[in-house]
Formats: sequence, C-alpha cells, structure tokens
Amino acid sequence: MALLKKIVAPVFISLFSTSILAASGLFTDKLDGQLDASRYLSENAYGFLPVPIIITDPAVEGGLGMMGLFFHETEEEKSARLAAMQDENNDQAAHSLMPPSVSVAFGAYTGNDSYFVGGGHMGFFNQGSIRYMGGGGYGDVNIDFYGFGDISLNKPLGIKTKATAIMQTLKFKLADSNFYLGPTHRYIDAQISPTNINDLIGSFPPEWQEALTNLLTRNITTSGAGFSLEYDSRDNIFSPTNGLKYQLNYLWFDETIGSDVDYHLTELSALHYFQLSKHWRTAFRVEANYANSDSLLPPYATPSISMRGIPAARYQGQSVAMSELELIYKINLRWEVNAFAGVGKATNEFSEFSESPSRVSKGVGFRYLVARRYGFNMGVDIAKGPEDTVFYIQAGSAW
Repeated sequence: MALLKKIVAPVFISLFSTSILAASGLFTDKLDGQLDASRYLSENAYGFLPVPIIITDPAVEGGLGMMGLFFHETEEEKSARLAAMQDENNDQAAHSLMPPSVSVAFGAYTGNDSYFVGGGHMGFFNQGSIRYMGGGGYGDVNIDFYGFGDISLNKPLGIKTKATAIMQTLKFKLADSNFYLGPTHRYIDAQISPTNINDLIGSFPPEWQEALTNLLTRNITTSGAGFSLEYDSRDNIFSPTNGLKYQLNYLWFDETIGSDVDYHLTELSALHYFQLSKHWRTAFRVEANYANSDSLLPPYATPSISMRGIPAARYQGQSVAMSELELIYKINLRWEVNAFAGVGKATNEFSEFSESPSRVSKGVGFRYLVARRYGFNMGVDIAKGPEDTVFYIQAGSAW
C-alpha cells in the first residue's frame, strides 16, 4: 500500500496548490463548504491526470518533475465510489472501498543535475485478495557518498550512478485474514563512477583505499528474489489513525539469478497507529534492515537511515535500524498538528551495533484533510537532523 500512497499523493499536492478552484463545486465539500478534492477525484477516476512532483531532499538539492496517472475502474466500482461520495451521513462510506488500480509514468530533474524516468502499476484482483505492485525506470543520479557504517571518508565523495531498475511484488491474501504473502524481485543494473576521479585519491582510510576504489568505479548488477509477508489492519491506507502494519521482506541475491554480488537482504518494518482520545493520537515506527554480505556492497544497494531530517543515503551500513515516535493533535475536522522525534543507527558489523553513534532527528508539522471521503490529509513537516533542517511536503502519513 505504500506504493499506492506515493503514486496518488502528488495528485492531492497538485489539487491543494490550486486551491483557487475551491469556488467550483468539484472542490468544495457539501458538509462544511471547505476545500476538498473527494468529488473531483471520484468523478475523474477514469481520467489521465498530469501532476507535478516536488522534491525537497537536500541530498539531490531539491527538484521538480511531472507524473501522469491513469486510474482503472469498472463501471460497478465507479458507481459504488460515486454513491459513497454522495452519502453525507456516513464519513466512513468510501474509506473501506478497495482503491482503484493505478498506472503511472513519471520523470524528474533535480538541482544537482540528477534525473530519472520510469513507470509503474498497482493492480487489485479478485476483490483485492491478489495484489500486484511493480515498476521500473532509468536514472542518472548524483549523490554524495560519506562512507559505510564506521568507515568514514576524509571528505564526501560525489558519486554518479546510472542505473536501470525493475522491482515487482505479487501478494496473495491468506484465507480471511489481514495477512498477505507472495514473491518479490528486485533488479538493478548500474554504472558507478565518481563525479571527479581525482577525489578518489586520499579520500578513504588507507586500508580501504583499494577495495572502495574498485567498488566505486565499475559496472555492477544486483538481482534478488525472495518473499514478502505483510500484516495490515490499518483503518485507512493513506492517513491511518488506528491499526498496525508489519512487513517482512527477505531476498537472496545470487549469481544464479544474474547478480554480480551474493548476499541476503532482510527488511523488517512495524508501523503502529493508536487513537488515544477524540483529539489525540500517536504513531510509532520501528524498522531494521540487514544485508548479510562478506564484502562491501555498492552504495545504492546498501541499507541507509531513512528518517525526516536526514538526507537520503547520508548514513549507510550493512546493519541499519531506526525508530520514530509521533504525537498528533486534531484541532477540528480539517486541521491537525504533529510533533515527532526519531533515532537511527548504521554500522557494518552487527556485533558492533550498540556502540555505533545514534543519529537523532526531531520536528513539527501540520496536516489538512484535503479529501474527506478518502480520509486523506496533506501538509508540511519541518525536521532537524544531525546536520540539516529539512522541510517536506507530506501527503498522508509520513510512513
């Protein structure tokens, strides 16, 4: 469901940025007369929607792009959604409806001359008991490399990665439960090179100079297959207020399936959402990723700390864990404010995990309920990490 949120999220960002259209009936909620995109989205479920992408991550110096979405629904599904939109006496009428299948094409360019193009699809079959998520694309990404775990560079090294990527997951619902299980596959064919070859000299500790130089100046393919197990009891896939989502991904990367490096990747995430009272609720996230490899992995394949306030790939290591706590206060039907804090660690040796330094981030934000019928909100988070203060345009939950 995370993929669906990321695909649909820019639609709400685009609609909110054009709030002047609220004067039109399509952008006004009959319940309170406020700006709301529910009717627009439901009545354009078949349409092709061009929407902007806004990138704020300092790792690529921000950027802009464009995304095209196409929603696939049967006449029966569209009729059910439109009927739910018109039920003004039941706020939950549309929340439980199965989301439409979505196809997407996208492209973006960033402030440090990175770019990427691609597409994807999320499909629901057999009343949602079979779910497919897949996508692929090509990117030319420039990003600073700071080292792996406890291996610190004397200065950041600019790395250019030209890569073709394909990722797919097919999940099947287990009986009449909230569990889903199925195969997953990831393939990346990358050409890695420093943006300035002279920076390689003297950038690394002497004992790592040769190994890292070889790693960062080669073409490499990683290809992995495995399984994905998920438990999802959230009350809403976009902006949950109650429920749990646990997910375990386990992949084998091996030369027999086209990988140049052999390793096992384990990813475990646990998201908790609790309603404390009418106005207060809390959310808690725990995530741990472990790449079991006898050698260093290329930067794009190495787990990294992913939290608000920390640029992408800033802290990497074969063992990574992070946790975040968020407290939310609902002011009224439309508005709420939030405060959050998190801590993460990254190291190359699992046995040294407890001694590795903690990276702390914290911040505040707000949300506006921009599509009541979908239970979808959006807003802004401002987070301060170890080095940077970063703002994020958020659509739905930050996780």
